Amino acid sequence: MNEYRKFLRQVLFNYILGSLIAVMVVGGLLVWNTVDASVMQNVRMVSIMLVAFMIMLIVEGMVFRRHIQPIREAMREERPTEEQLERAYTQLHRFPKLSIYRIMLPHFLGLTIPSIILFVIAIRYEWIMMPGYYLWIGIAGALMVASMHAFIEFFLTSSAIRPMLIAVKERLKALYGKETLLLGKIHLTVRRKFQLSIFLIGVFPIMLFSLAAQIRLQEMTGIEASEYWSWAGLVIVVSIAFSIVGALLLARDVEHPINNLYNAMSRIKDGDFSADALDYYSDDFSLLISGFNHMVQGLKMRDERNQLLLDSYFATLAAALDARDPYTAGHSLRVADYAVTIGKRAGLCAYDLDQLRKTALLHDIGKIGVQDSVLLKDGKLTDEEFDQIKKHPEMGESILRQVEPADAMRPYLPGVRSHHERFDGRGYPDGLEGYHIPLFGRIIAVADAFDAMTSDRPYRKGMPKVKAISILEEGRGTQWDPQLATLFIEHYYSTQEARPAAPDTDSIHVPRKEKDLIL
Repeated sequence: MNEYRKFLRQVLFNYILGSLIAVMVVGGLLVWNTVDASVMQNVRMVSIMLVAFMIMLIVEGMVFRRHIQPIREAMREERPTEEQLERAYTQLHRFPKLSIYRIMLPHFLGLTIPSIILFVIAIRYEWIMMPGYYLWIGIAGALMVASMHAFIEFFLTSSAIRPMLIAVKERLKALYGKETLLLGKIHLTVRRKFQLSIFLIGVFPIMLFSLAAQIRLQEMTGIEASEYWSWAGLVIVVSIAFSIVGALLLARDVEHPINNLYNAMSRIKDGDFSADALDYYSDDFSLLISGFNHMVQGLKMRDERNQLLLDSYFATLAAALDARDPYTAGHSLRVADYAVTIGKRAGLCAYDLDQLRKTALLHDIGKIGVQDSVLLKDGKLTDEEFDQIKKHPEMGESILRQVEPADAMRPYLPGVRSHHERFDGRGYPDGLEGYHIPLFGRIIAVADAFDAMTSDRPYRKGMPKVKAISILEEGRGTQWDPQLATLFIEHYYSTQEARPAAPDTDSIHVPRKEKDLIL
């Protein structure tokens, strides 16, 4: 609540100060010293401006009350809702732009319209002696003063909202443990900010001077308005053109390093830590770019270290699992190698290949929960024992779900659960069919089967690789994904000096039961 009171006092102080300077000093004193009028007429003009100023305060106060409402509600409540705090945070970000709206509409119109009406009445009854077209000049001058006031108010308000933004974020986190949702949202682009600012800075003084000079010169020399504006208009046009060009050049100069950093950050967000921002600046942005690149190098080193630790963690888990059965030692590593080979031929990117390798290393982690009497049995499994071991994909998924943080193992769960699904839908645990089986599960199924068939077991010797390849060929489209199995088969033959003749299929034992392929 204290932060809100300070914020409100600061905003009101900035507004009142800006209004007094713009209306009383720039408007009142400039008119007073420009128009050659008697003391009484000057008093009447100032009185009119004061009346208009009071009307303006009433109108603008109503608008300001509506604009401040979401912030007031969130900060005055002892326990505001999450929605109230988020509305307040959004409104605070909009407040600098809303200050421009208040000054250019209710402020400008609330001052100008009453002033024009009162001046018209005063001129008609000759309380003030001045040409009628002075009112048009006054409107133009008021518009310029309001624009400059809005410009100043925008930057003062931008500074005033910062402590409040911090206060709202802290309350949102303290009450609901939630960060705000507006990080990185652009409410006003740098280009637009610079263009409008430089334009006003360049045009305001020359425009205000030209308006005041015309009145003063006409009273002193009798120069005609058309004659005066024939050359003054040219000066104003040149000033406007120069301001526009200058604003564009300055905005582009500031935008370039910002876009450079943004593009680099986007690549880093996607995991590319080689994405240094290009440093070819000669100003303070060079220090910013250099610091950013130094930070990226630190992140890259930490990411490489984390990757090494993570790879070691996966390999250790796989080795621990394989160590339970000396006959299957190295199975997880071999399956991972075969799976990566298939993934490369399938055109997977480096990131997906890394995910595939880690999934393959952990594909049998569920066997930790299988009894040694079943897992280490010297002989073929009974149907009851096979039903028990068939639970290992689900058990593996359940084990990995216990790892914290919760999303750490999420990419590996589908492959671990589905690596014993069959392409014809007769696999387990879910009976998925065809391309409903996750990609990693289909890849690991081929790699796992090949290693199972070619590895020695206590009750049988591993079959020759060429025989296992023939079994994969026959099982394409039924047990295994036909495209992925073909890729592995092609890889096998590409590593041989000459493709051997097809073996006698009558002498090949084609596994008809899934348990014949389980390690």
